[in-house]
Amino acid sequence: MARIIAIANQKGGVGKTTTSVNLAAALAQAPKKVLLVDLDAQGNATMGSGVDKRELAGSTCDVILEEMHAVDAIVRTPEGFDLMPGNGDLTAAEIELMDEPGREQRLKRALEPLREKYDYILIDCPPALSLLTLNALTAADSVLVPMQCEYYALEGLSALLQTIDALKAKLNPQLEIEGVLRTMFDVRNNLANAVSADLIEHFGEKMFRTIVPRNVRLAEAPSHGQSIVAYDKGSRGAIAYLGLAGEVMRHERERAQERKQTATNPSRRPSSETAA
Repeated sequence: MARIIAIANQKGGVGKTTTSVNLAAALAQAPKKVLLVDLDAQGNATMGSGVDKRELAGSTCDVILEEMHAVDAIVRTPEGFDLMPGNGDLTAAEIELMDEPGREQRLKRALEPLREKYDYILIDCPPALSLLTLNALTAADSVLVPMQCEYYALEGLSALLQTIDALKAKLNPQLEIEGVLRTMFDVRNNLANAVSADLIEHFGEKMFRTIVPRNVRLAEAPSHGQSIVAYDKGSRGAIAYLGLAGEVMRHERERAQERKQTATNPSRRPSSETAA
């Protein structure tokens, strides 16, 4: 059963697409069965995965509008993970869905039949708390939040957390934070170090230990339609995303162990349930 992870932050330029593509490629090397869903109208995750967004037989837009089954829109990437590609049509899809009943549930319904086929389904969200992002958060089990360690990023994170809390109350009570990922990190920057310390104090274990550094090779890889893992596996960026994949898999092992313990000892419940 796939774990669905939405990669979201309403602030642009924090590394959502970079994280989506590189985490998908790193998990595929594990090897895990991975589907990457490009839900951003810019289609950057599609291009970065080596698929031309201008030559699609089917796209996430067709799936969201229920004009195509999800399985028919999926393409195989050169790096061994599957992709549900996206392009500019997603902007029109969002407008068409505005007055549709159950519009926040479209992606969830589309992905449900695919959960048995994959280990992980990653959703690259647009840089806004839009209807498309709400679809991703409704479909997801958890949210991975990439962010730069700067002042304005903290404000964006606060707004996202408020949205997640509101959405849990109305649409997806099981949604949780997978983790907060520090991206484009420069250890020489005093502000970055100060913000990082604040994040650790606030989020504790929800902070990924992995820190993605500023890395020229990481910035170059998308122009070649490759992940950093394929483009330069020895680079600092590749090492960081392989480490992130390891953390994500460790989280899943820990959850599986907890479910097993709960099943063998029904009196044992996760602390959140006990508190409820």
